[in-house]
Amino acid sequence: MSTHAVCPGSFDPVTMGHVNIIERATQLFEQVTVLVTANPNKPSGLFSVEERKALIREALKDHENIRVEHWSGLLVEYTQNNGIDTIVKGLRSSLDYDYELPMAQMNRKLAGIDTVFLMTDPKYGYISSTLCKEVTKYGGDVSDMLPDAVNRAMQEKLR
Repeated sequence: MSTHAVCPGSFDPVTMGHVNIIERATQLFEQVTVLVTANPNKPSGLFSVEERKALIREALKDHENIRVEHWSGLLVEYTQNNGIDTIVKGLRSSLDYDYELPMAQMNRKLAGIDTVFLMTDPKYGYISSTLCKEVTKYGGDVSDMLPDAVNRAMQEKLR
């Protein structure tokens, strides 16, 4: 039985959609590592890696079986080095599935690690970090889409 999972992502910033997936993963696995990763297809980001880690820790502070780390190499190397046997990814739509499936298959080929896909709660299906940053930048209210500390931090950075 799988006991340690990783939830990787750029989390710039962590949204309520991310929080929902991570919280659900904590019910399925004894230990969950939230791994802030570098995405070569995205710019450097609004928040530094350390800020992202701190915001994730704050948003998930009530969960004892969560660890927050950073990694910039191959995800499968991290999983092998840390005794992790499952990757957990959230899917908002078929577009996410089309993007995530080849990565899951490659990770399985490279390291024999399985990926578990959790469907996003429909109330969070439209939320993305990118959209939250864009709306906040132009004065819109995304307070119900982000943990409180994240919303405050993003407003400070963008306004």
